[in-house]
This record gives sequence, structure tokens and C-alpha cells, in this order.
Amino acid sequence: MSKPLKALGLMSGTSLDGIDVALLETDGENEVRRGPSRTFSYDSSQRDLLRAALKAAERIADRNDRSGVLGDAEAALARWHGQAVQEFLAGEDLQAAAIDVVGFHGQTVIHRPERRLTVQLGDGAALARATGIAVVHDMRARDVSLGGQGAPLVPVYHRALASRLPQRPVAFVNIGGVANVTWVGADGALVAFDTGPGNALIDDWMKLHTGATRDEGGALALAGEVDEATVAQFLGDAYFEQHAPKSLDRNSFAGISLDGLAPADGAATLVAVTARSIGMSRAQMPEMPQQWVICGGGRHNLAIMAALSRLLPGVCNADDLGFNGDSMEAEAWAYLAVRALRGLPLSYPRTTGVPEPVTGGVVSRP
Repeated sequence: MSKPLKALGLMSGTSLDGIDVALLETDGENEVRRGPSRTFSYDSSQRDLLRAALKAAERIADRNDRSGVLGDAEAALARWHGQAVQEFLAGEDLQAAAIDVVGFHGQTVIHRPERRLTVQLGDGAALARATGIAVVHDMRARDVSLGGQGAPLVPVYHRALASRLPQRPVAFVNIGGVANVTWVGADGALVAFDTGPGNALIDDWMKLHTGATRDEGGALALAGEVDEATVAQFLGDAYFEQHAPKSLDRNSFAGISLDGLAPADGAATLVAVTARSIGMSRAQMPEMPQQWVICGGGRHNLAIMAALSRLLPGVCNADDLGFNGDSMEAEAWAYLAVRALRGLPLSYPRTTGVPEPVTGGVVSRP
């Protein structure tokens, strides 16, 4: 049996909310001891830099391109994550020497697996120097280079958590910038894929029409009316006809127009798109889940949770099962970092479409 390691997971992902930090002690397999977590929210200037990087990334042809604002954002992300690690350790009265490895996701600025292209900005070597801790980063790239979708990578961690639940099959739904689902069978079998938009389009709508970074609690959406014609336009996209595994970029549906909708109606319409696309995921599962465990920032949106509860049986907030729905992805990145160090698979044919189970990640040591 492998010795458990203490790992920190750092997740910023596709959202522009901030950096989630979580401590995990794990052997990378069945032994998982969850520790404290914390979120370091981005300020408006940080979000503006990341939005500029997302815009610049639209032209990327070479995944190593860091020209202009892309390089600025990558350097800034290493600094911000380094500061987050230092503050987290100080707050928990821990020394860097007590941590064996950091799993560093970085900021996804473009994800086009059909072009074998995925870019998560984040200088792992700089982060290792800043923290004095070994860093595993760029965990999606190998999967994509071999023809996989590179996402989602969290399913193997969901399976470890599902082993503690009395009911299976179970579905873990993470609603971040993009929403994804992991189906875990009674025997531990996995099916996973991105279901559709998550919070990203709602957040962008709020920023454009109200100046707010999110629809807090789903209050605006709950006051609006769903525009069914717009929902039909979203859900008529060919993506929803594709068989899993499949994955999305944050901006995959950004070209669909919501012009003419009032702010509340636009928010309600985007909530309906997120919830119904999650509901449609049932068609790609071998068996109906007995429970749908909702994780990520989207579970705080009461409009999304209400819509899901109308569509699906057994919907529950991850927190109600003793998990932390805010830190689960950061925990997963800690778990994946340990698996990467030990050469264990991060992805599988039925989670990303990679031809065979494959490990991944780049290790940078201080």
C-alpha cells in the first residue's frame, strides 16, 4: 500500500471567481482524508486581466503561445496562486515542508480538443519556486495529445467519494463555468462528459447588464420569465446530439444571441439552458442515477437548483452529504497530483475518450 501524501489542490478553472485551495491527504486511490479549504476571490482588476487573456486566446494556434496579454496573465496567475498558498498555509499554521505536492490547474483560456488544443495558463515552475513545493500542472495536455477530450478529469475523484455513499449509481454534477457530470456505477464504472453551459454565460450576462459578477442566489433569474425560443436555439446545438465523452470551451455557446431580453428574463433563460442540458445527460447514462449530487458554484443559484429538482429525482446539494461543494474540484486536483506522481491514470476511455487509461501532468520541483 502506498503511503498517503499531503497535497494542496489549486483550482481556478473556467470561472473568473477566484482561486479555491484545498488540503487533502491521500494515496491517490481509495484513501482520502479531506482537510480545510479556502477561496481567494479575484478583484475586478484581476478579472479584467483574465477576460483580456480569454479574448486573446481566441487566436491561439500553438498551445505554447504566450505573446502579449497571455504572458502577462500567466505570470500574474503564478504570483496570485503563490500568494494564495502562502496565506492558506499561514492560516492553517502549516509549513511548506509539510506539503508533499501541489496540484495546479491554472486558468483555462481555450479548450478545443478537436484541434488537439487546450491551454491552461499557469507557470508551474514559477509556482514551485515561489512556494518551495513540488507542483504538478498541465494535467489535461497529454490526454488531448492522444485524442482525448482532456475533460472532465474529476471523475476518478468522484469515484473515490462515491465509495462512501450508500446509493449507486450516483451522478456528481459540477456546475462551474461549464457544467459536467460523472456517472458512477455500482461496480465503480465511470461515464463522464460536459453537459453544457454552467455559470459562465450567466455571469457574463450579469456583468453586461447589471455590472455584478454573478446572479447572487439566482435572485434575478427567479424574477424573470424563460424565453423558450432562445432555450430551443441553445439546446438545438449539434453538441447535444454527440455521444459522450465530449467537452466544451467556456465560450462554446457565446455566439447565440439573447438580444431583446430583459436582464431578468435573460438570466432565467440561461438558467433553463443549464438545468435542461444537465437533465438531457440522462440519455447517455447506462442506468438512471439514484442520486444527483450537485457541486460547484452553481449549487448556490437557487433558480438552478429548483429547476434541477423539477427535472430529476434525488437532487441534493453536495454539502448535505458531508462533502464541500465549493472545494471539491480543488480537492480533486490535489488527488490527481498524487496520482500523477505515482503514474496512475487520470483519464479513461469513458471519461475523456482517450484510447486507453492514461496518466498526465508535468512535475516542476523547487
